[in-house]
Parts: sequence; C-alpha cells; structure tokens
Amino acid sequence: MDDGWISHGKVRAREADGVLVVEVEGLTSQAKYYKPLIYEFFRKAWRGARPAWGEYAVEIRMEYVGDPPWLDLDNLAKAILDAIKGYAFHDDAQVARLLVERHPGQRERIAVSVTRTGDLSR
Repeated sequence: MDDGWISHGKVRAREADGVLVVEVEGLTSQAKYYKPLIYEFFRKAWRGARPAWGEYAVEIRMEYVGDPPWLDLDNLAKAILDAIKGYAFHDDAQVARLLVERHPGQRERIAVSVTRTGDLSR
C-alpha cells in the first residue's frame, strides 16, 4: 500500500490536499543539524510539485519524550525555513504565518506542515 510518503534517511515527506508535510525522526539540540539534512532530502529524493508564488502558513512542531532538549525554537524555525526554501515556496518572505511549538509526544521528531494560504500579486 502506497501512503504517499517519500523517504530518505531520517526525513520523509508527502503532499496531500494542498499541504506539504515533512517529518524528521529524532531530535538534537543543534538546530543547524536540520538544514543540511532536510535540504539533502529535497535535493536527492523529492519529486513533488514545484514551489509557487503566494502566501504560506508553516507549522513546525518539535515532539519530544522525557525532558525537552535545550533548543531555541527561533533557530529551529530559521533552519527549517532555509531548508525547504526553493521546494515548498520560492522565498521565506512568502511565509505569512509561522507557528513553532514544543510538545511532548510518542516519539522524538520534528513535524513541519506547509499550506498555501493566498496569492501575492506578481
């Protein structure tokens, strides 16, 4: 059964109903770790739709087990946005809404969802 996920290493992603979902298994306290990991996934494995102009909402959810890692969420957001730029949208200036959260979960991971919310006049 094909559930639509494309996987490469610790990263997997899928597009469904206009939403791009990216998940990274595991956590580290170093936000800079995520940018090359996700970028490499998109460069090598992703075959989804090309980015479009318009406005986007991005939700980043860090799920942890036990004590949360010492990780600045603003640094995590910047690393994620830099990694998906050019694949989810053309430029991170297109992000009209950004939500970054830390939550206890069943496993340690980063979950990102990108939804197109509107159009910019270009």
